[in-house]
Formats: sequence, structure tokens, C-alpha cells
Amino acid sequence: MKSDLFEADHLAYADAVRGFVAREVVPHLDRWEEEREIGRAVWTAAGGQGLLGLAVPERFGGSGVTDYRFRAVLINELARVGASSLQSGFSTNDDIVLNYLLRLADEEQSARWLPGFTTGETIGAIAMSEPGTGSDLQGITTTATRVDGGWSLSGSKTFITSGILADLVIVVARNDVTAGSKGFTLLVVEEGMDGFRRGRKLRKVGLQAQDTAELFFDDVFVPDANVLGGVGSGFAHLMDSLPLERLGIALAGQFSAEAVLRWTVDYVRERRAFGKAIADFQNTSFTLADHITRTEACRAYLDRAVRQFNEGALTAEDAAKTKLIATENQWAVTDACVQLHGGYGYMLEYPVGRAFTDARIQRIYGGTNEIMKLIIGRHELAAAPRP
Repeated sequence: MKSDLFEADHLAYADAVRGFVAREVVPHLDRWEEEREIGRAVWTAAGGQGLLGLAVPERFGGSGVTDYRFRAVLINELARVGASSLQSGFSTNDDIVLNYLLRLADEEQSARWLPGFTTGETIGAIAMSEPGTGSDLQGITTTATRVDGGWSLSGSKTFITSGILADLVIVVARNDVTAGSKGFTLLVVEEGMDGFRRGRKLRKVGLQAQDTAELFFDDVFVPDANVLGGVGSGFAHLMDSLPLERLGIALAGQFSAEAVLRWTVDYVRERRAFGKAIADFQNTSFTLADHITRTEACRAYLDRAVRQFNEGALTAEDAAKTKLIATENQWAVTDACVQLHGGYGYMLEYPVGRAFTDARIQRIYGGTNEIMKLIIGRHELAAAPRP
């Protein structure tokens, strides 16, 4: 069943994005994986072609396009070539960091920070996770203490996407230990602030080219001008931002699953065993039929979620459902397709092998899928009619 999500403008945009990916991404994929870092050149190239920061208002250098289907196009085209690491970095910038700034930054902050998100000159990060917290955001111990003219920030964060390259980091800090969920504030830490240190670049199972780091804040002075949103409103801001983050993760999973299935169909048609194409074995046919059908059904759900987001109607619970269904399906598809590739599926020279290692984090970040089930279950049980 063919998706009807994209219209003529999106398809024309997809052609332009596909050309960019062929020129600026595909030739560098192996080098990025080996070096465990994606240089800034591809960011500024993407910015120069108008692929980043689409939602930034025109007065700050953007195009003001808020139709999320254009973002979905970019996610899809990167998934087609297996560029999961770059997609992760771009999504962190546009679906997370920029999402916070567009909703919460005042006019002065917007003028300072937004233009760089359209040119690719500003790479952002969000610093939530800590060594002892994981998905338990209310367990954050990084502290912001009031001082003259601003805040003194102390603590550490880990698993920070784009942590090495980031020019701007939105840090979640506890400013009042007695206020519960109303005791958190978002502070924007910029490159060059005294006491801001980057730790080691973390070694990961997948997404090798995407830099993930530890960050340390040793009495960093953050001026009042860098408080994002209201003091004490940080936790509420986090909750408001999670639906888009989870939708982006879901789409990355969906489009990766679709790409893996395309690669596998091509492979089993060509690869021969016992005198015939692998595609001619009943097990191959049944396995692909099952996963293609499930993936198309999942796509229909995600298409609807994108439309709901565009209408401002995507709920936190439905966003959790999109992440849960898409990333679980991605994992099932990728595992099955590695099996159909046999030994070659375990080789990183084949895109399916890289997709397998890259896929594992999808069920963890943005809130683990166990947390997604809790969110969904609590909502549905509370909404269910009582007997």
C-alpha cells in the first residue's frame, strides 16, 4: 500500500534532498564511521541548500515552514542510504534543540541563536541524562544556584548527542530541591563559558559516526539572559517537547525499516543457494511478506501521526505509541533481514549490518520503550470506562 503523506511540493523537495545526499553524504559515510565523527562541512553544506532549520521565522534567516512533512523527507532520504548517524545529529538540532528555542526563546535570544540553525553553523545539544538517572528525569542532580546576575551551574551529563561538536547546549538543572517537578530550569550553555568541559567521546554499539559525549559543568556562570523559558518550569518544558522528539525517532525507525526491506529484497533476488535464488525459498517469501505487511501498516499509523502533529493535535500518549510501534518494528525487520543475508548480514560492509547496530539505540533514547508502555498504559487505563 503506497503512502499518501507527501504531495507535489514534498516530492520536489525530496529530489533536491536526494541530490544533496548523493553529493555530500554518500561519499563520506565510511570515513565518518572510521573517524567516529561527522565534520562540520556537511552541516554548512546542508544549511547552504536550505535543509536545516526550516521552521525558523524569516526574520531570523529561516523559511518559516512548519509543515513537518518536509522534515520527514530529509529523514527518509538519509535512511535510504543508511546515514543514521547524520540523521541523528540533524534531528537533535531540528526536532529537539530548535524545538525548544522556537517555543521558549525571547526575541533577543532568538536573534542570537536561531540564524545559526539555518546555516548549519550552530550545532546544538540537549543535556538531560546523567550517570545515575537515565529515563528518570526527576532524579537529576545537576544544580543551578542563584548568584548575582545569573546562575552557577554544577554537575555532569552523559550520553549527550552531538556533545563534542555542540556550540550550544540546553542543560536541565535543579534550581530548587524542595519544589519537586517545579524545581527545574533550562539553562543555555555556550561554547567558551568558563568551567564548561567536554569529557570523552563515548564508544557505542552503533551510530559510530555520531559523536556522543560526557559533559561537565564546574561552577559555570550562566547569565540570566541564557535562561530558557521560566525559572522552575524546566520539567514542564521537557514534557511539552517530548512528542516531537519521539515522532522524529519513530520516523527514523520507520524509514530505516523500509530501506532495510528494499536492500533485502534486492539481495535475495540476486543471492543463490542450493541452485536457486534465496528469494525462491518459501521461508524467504513468508518472512518478507510478514515484515513488509507490518511495516506498511506501521507507516499508515505514522503518516496519520505526522498529520496530527501538523494540526497541533498529536498527544503525548500518541507520540509514545508512534515511538513504540515504529522502533519495535524496526528492530524486528532489521533482525530478520540480517538473517536473510546470512553471514554477509553480519559484515559492516553491507548496509544491513550497520543498520542492525544503529537500530539498537532506538528503543532506548527519547525514553525507553518500557517508559512508552507506562505512558500509554496509564493513559488508556485512566480513560477506560469503569465497569
